[in-house]
Amino acid sequence: MDILLVDGYNIIGAWPELTQLKSKELSAARDLLVEKMAEYQAYTGYRVIVVFDAHYVQGTEKKFRNYKVEVIFTKENETADERIEKLAIKLNNRRTQIHVATSDFTEQWAIFGQGALRKSARELLTEINMIEKKIEKKVKGIQEKRPASKIPLTNEIAEIFEKWRRGDK
Repeated sequence: MDILLVDGYNIIGAWPELTQLKSKELSAARDLLVEKMAEYQAYTGYRVIVVFDAHYVQGTEKKFRNYKVEVIFTKENETADERIEKLAIKLNNRRTQIHVATSDFTEQWAIFGQGALRKSARELLTEINMIEKKIEKKVKGIQEKRPASKIPLTNEIAEIFEKWRRGDK
């Protein structure tokens, strides 16, 4: 099994689309990152865990699932880097390959020591863009081959089906 640990704010700060969105609304940038990681997870089969530092969201540690992606906000006085290192140690075993998405050079060296592989923010963005193009191409191919739906769907129903497909209730 492959697991991708994502340093959320590091990726947001490195991807132009997310950085621009962050300047307007940080929560929207977080949500878009989680959406993109859901597509990544669905396409690659990796288990994806996105970790955000607590200093942007006050309070106790929070964990939840969004689009089947695990999202963790660290507890106060714990950085995302520290949590990622702990997760890399905890989740590492013979059947699991840990990948860490961050462009933090210090973090990259720390996770190498745990046996994890790194993906820079740029590498992950390139991979995401390729996946999105492949999905788009596949959808176009399916739409061209398949006749129009026998049952007309309203936009509202189509949106509900899309949420089901992504695993969001």
